[in-house]
Amino acid sequence: MPKTQTSCPRCRQPIVAEIQQLFDVNVNPDDKQKFLSGNFNLARCNSCGYSGPLSTPLVYHDPEKELLLTYFPPELGVPVNEQERMIGPMITQVMNKLPPEKRKAYLLRPQTMFTLQLMIEKVLEGDGITKAMIEDSQKRLSLLQRLLTASPDARVEIVKQEEKLVDEQFFTIITRLIEASLASGDQRSARQLAELQRDLLPLTEAGQRLKKESDESNAAIKSLQEASQAGLTREKLLDLIIEAPSETRQTVLVSMARSGMDYAFFQILADRIEKSEGEEKTRLSGLREKLLKMTQEIDQKVKEQVDESQMVLENILHSPDIEAALQEHLDQIDNFFLEALRNEIDLSRQKDNLERLGKLQKITNYLQKLSAPPPEVALIEQFVNAESDEQLKKMLAENAEAINPDFLNLINQLIAQYESQAQQPEVVEKLTQVYNAALRYSMEMNLKK
Repeated sequence: MPKTQTSCPRCRQPIVAEIQQLFDVNVNPDDKQKFLSGNFNLARCNSCGYSGPLSTPLVYHDPEKELLLTYFPPELGVPVNEQERMIGPMITQVMNKLPPEKRKAYLLRPQTMFTLQLMIEKVLEGDGITKAMIEDSQKRLSLLQRLLTASPDARVEIVKQEEKLVDEQFFTIITRLIEASLASGDQRSARQLAELQRDLLPLTEAGQRLKKESDESNAAIKSLQEASQAGLTREKLLDLIIEAPSETRQTVLVSMARSGMDYAFFQILADRIEKSEGEEKTRLSGLREKLLKMTQEIDQKVKEQVDESQMVLENILHSPDIEAALQEHLDQIDNFFLEALRNEIDLSRQKDNLERLGKLQKITNYLQKLSAPPPEVALIEQFVNAESDEQLKKMLAENAEAINPDFLNLINQLIAQYESQAQQPEVVEKLTQVYNAALRYSMEMNLKK
């Protein structure tokens, strides 16, 4: 974004800052998240040290939600007719970027927001997030801040007083903050939040329920892994489902092993029902109906995801700039998309459609480029697989140039990520060993220099 010369809000000295007045989701979908984050129109003055937001007119447009919002900071003291003159060109720009068939009546009636907070709430309201929901989230965030700064004993008392707020939504907020901290490289905050989450789970009914569901999910995954090592058969899968002690474990088993629950599987279940009597027959019959319903729901969701992925792929293929289109749809690139891509490549080869095959191959090459792990991650994997401390030291010496603060920071991020997931403690232990060894090596090298 080009820099603009303006005045410092405090001392009025000239400063240069990046200023964005128009947030048009139609042109740039990322504008929505940027606007809601508040991370825009920020300035720093070298003269007086001011650091904060700049007051400037704003226009927000989202054609899907039929939102055209305007905001003019009252502290600017500009008359209404002058406000309209300043905002008018931005609204014209919005309309010019839309194809004629999408120019609707809402564009003729921009909604004036009297505060920036009202503007944010209006955008969130378009996503079904009400003011009451925002206030609830703010209460939970305030509680989270209190808990982060409180001692372990004080936390117990705070949770007792505010147990209604420490619910599933509260733990979801913590999880999202952990993910955001890891994404920004703030492993210290990620660890603090992960430790807080771990400590809070046993203190409330919601936390205990979430922990139980997590434990049951992990147990289901482990049982499938063990059965697979011994050779997973339909009979064994049916035994695991029948013996599952909870609804959660049963659901996870069905969702992960859906491909094995075919006609032959249900025939085995039907044979068992036939041979059973009394309560056992009733229980197995009820289980069959339940499993049929669950598999139908899974199949329907899969079909919807497959259809959506196929549509995304077609949109990318028909785009004049395939790489740009892929960038816009990166959040929709999943296993269903990759399967659709493979199927289309096979079909294009069979039909000898070279033009389409070329575009599909371009998509494949670009995705392979994006998915290639950074060399630093590959190096960490080598260190983790070192068979002894001596071998690890030798490997560190052979890759001395890579052992820098950024590399150590990356290992720390990986440790925090695994700890936040509360899984694979052996990986956390190994990564910690690598981190400590790399840190010692780095310090030794610095001393020698």
